[in-house]
Amino acid sequence: MRNRREFLQQTLATATLLATRTTLAAPLNLSALKSPVLFTGDATHAYRDPAAIFHNGWFYLYFTYVTTGTDNIAYSHVAWSKSRDLTHWTAPINLTPSDKSLDYGSPGDLIRHNNQWVLCLQTYPRPHGERYGNQDSRIFTMRSDDLEHWSTPELLQVKGPNVPREKMGRMIDPYLLADKDTPNKWWCFYKQNGISLSSSRDLKTWTPQGRIDAGENPCVLVVRGPDHSEYLLFHSPSNGIGIKRSTDLKTWHDEGTLTLGQKQWPWAQGRLTAAFVLDLRADPAIGKALMFFHASTYPETDRRGGFDNYASLAIAWSNDLKNWDWPR
Repeated sequence: MRNRREFLQQTLATATLLATRTTLAAPLNLSALKSPVLFTGDATHAYRDPAAIFHNGWFYLYFTYVTTGTDNIAYSHVAWSKSRDLTHWTAPINLTPSDKSLDYGSPGDLIRHNNQWVLCLQTYPRPHGERYGNQDSRIFTMRSDDLEHWSTPELLQVKGPNVPREKMGRMIDPYLLADKDTPNKWWCFYKQNGISLSSSRDLKTWTPQGRIDAGENPCVLVVRGPDHSEYLLFHSPSNGIGIKRSTDLKTWHDEGTLTLGQKQWPWAQGRLTAAFVLDLRADPAIGKALMFFHASTYPETDRRGGFDNYASLAIAWSNDLKNWDWPR
């Protein structure tokens, strides 16, 4: 009996492993998506500001998760979920506490540094019921070994080590990027006076490096061609997804604004914004650049909501970072 039980256990383990390998090896089937919406906001929930990574066959999605309880108070968190196929997602798990003096949100992106994952994010304090984060809004990083368990947030001193926290000014929407030409050099883009930039060699000591005339929620890709490479910036104007291009992070060329299928989407009539682009065109299992974004049913100033509720996460994709498609 014992040998039979061990045999069955080994058989089950082998079958599970093979199934997992099959899942990992199967190409992504975007045609299986029936709607662009991945997470649907409602009267007591909002999903905003996505950031994503594809690792070991899993899509990890991080986002601002706003929940309103029976006390009618909206609490903002950074939460995460994962999926194999972009259709079936695990239930959101909060990484940050419910605290109106902090109200964490807006995860920017994930990078690899010193054998750990680094996630950047913001605080967005609204302790007195403010509509938007107050002047104490700051940007932070968290670290992880497995993309699921994260350290306590650590302040990003992007104004320099000698500028105290209270003198840094309101800043939100961080994004971290490795320099395309200089090894071990990092950039932090963040919303302050347009989009501001700081540079660092170790993610700890930062030097301010100017600004870009752009909206919020920066997402920056390095696009390499046969002759040269460029930075491609996705940002958020009042509505839609703005695009700018640069070779040196100083001179930027405007390439217009995307609104995707907003005119036909009832869930996006308020605002479409906060695009994060995960460029997986070189990955044979994916072969696309995936754009995650959020949109609201109502304008943010509408009495029905549109900021702390009725905001949904959605997806589009592209072969060339210019022409975008989505489930019709």
